[in-house]
Amino acid sequence: MTFNPLQERGIPLDRQLRNWRELNVTPIDPDHGDPYTRCRIIALNGIEVESIMFSHQFARHCPDPAVKQQLAEVRYIEAQQQKVVNWLLPGLASVLETTIAYEQVAVDLTAWVARMEPDPYLKRAYEFGVLEDFDHLYRYANLYEMIEHRKAEKIVDNLTEVTPGRPTYLHHRHPVDNVREPYDKNVVDPLSRLHALTIMAAEQQTMNFYMNVGPTYMEPIARQLYQEIGLIEEEHVTHYESLVDPGETWWEQLLTHEYNECYLYHSFMETESDPKVKAIWELHLNMELEHLRLAAEMFKRHDGREPEQVLAPVLPAPVTFEPNKAYLRQLLTDTIDFTTIGTGYVRDMHERFEGWQAAIHGGEKPPSEIVIDENRSKSGREYRLETEGPHPVSSLRADQG
Repeated sequence: MTFNPLQERGIPLDRQLRNWRELNVTPIDPDHGDPYTRCRIIALNGIEVESIMFSHQFARHCPDPAVKQQLAEVRYIEAQQQKVVNWLLPGLASVLETTIAYEQVAVDLTAWVARMEPDPYLKRAYEFGVLEDFDHLYRYANLYEMIEHRKAEKIVDNLTEVTPGRPTYLHHRHPVDNVREPYDKNVVDPLSRLHALTIMAAEQQTMNFYMNVGPTYMEPIARQLYQEIGLIEEEHVTHYESLVDPGETWWEQLLTHEYNECYLYHSFMETESDPKVKAIWELHLNMELEHLRLAAEMFKRHDGREPEQVLAPVLPAPVTFEPNKAYLRQLLTDTIDFTTIGTGYVRDMHERFEGWQAAIHGGEKPPSEIVIDENRSKSGREYRLETEGPHPVSSLRADQG
């Protein structure tokens, strides 16, 4: 059945405020719940954080007091939504367990978006980035085994493989080579707008998470690994945010943000396995429908166009968390040795890339390689979770330093 959020009515804004009891949600069970429920929580937290930060930026550039007041009112409700979503994560989970879940989100969400993306250039951007998140999952899984003496299959539950991707030390590129070409807002498929915003938001929350939790560890290798991968997440945010057309107006961006929230809450409501969490997705969807209606009214008033000129007439197929093992294995076989130059991709290690590598590594092994060495030393082998036979052999070895 088709669902057009522009034609649906949600909960009026003046009825959306929740009290402390209503905000005090029960977290999911970290040991017996669906791992993809946790992934949906993390993904939606990133979407809510992006919506809040975008609204703040809009307010800082808006001279109209009435608009700023409406943004503030909606933003407060979005902040309540973000607290409910993020507080579904269990306090029993360690920071490193949550980190591994973050990387599972990055792998399976980005892989799904890449599979569904209609634009070949954007598709390639997602395929390039996902192999780096795939390797981050492998590095953190080895750290987890080494310092917490537990295995990542407890978290990813065989849904996502844990094995080397494009080696992390090769992710450090000159900043100019992280900027991609934007889509053209005048001709882009509406689905591509949603994909770009979703993955940008997901990577942004990962960047923020690592920059804040990294220094809370006592173990030197943990602090170092979070620092290294945190810098790469900054590269990833640059990579994905540059896909968005900078010519989009503030009103257009506001409209797309609200529509994307409707899309993702609707998607996850359709696919959620936990009844209590599903009820929250449904409630938030009904709130977001009103936020979208208000954004559409501002768009028509200030931008002078109809929302249907920008948005899809009905919601696309639901975003789905599902295993992407065969797809990722094929990507590893075909593109593991790619890097970027300008706005394109090459296999050759060009001069600018090599110069940046030499400067950032300073002739020493980076933390992402040291963590594998140290876990081999302590455990007798590195940690991997390969569920469908031996992993494809590539031209780049994970332990290359």
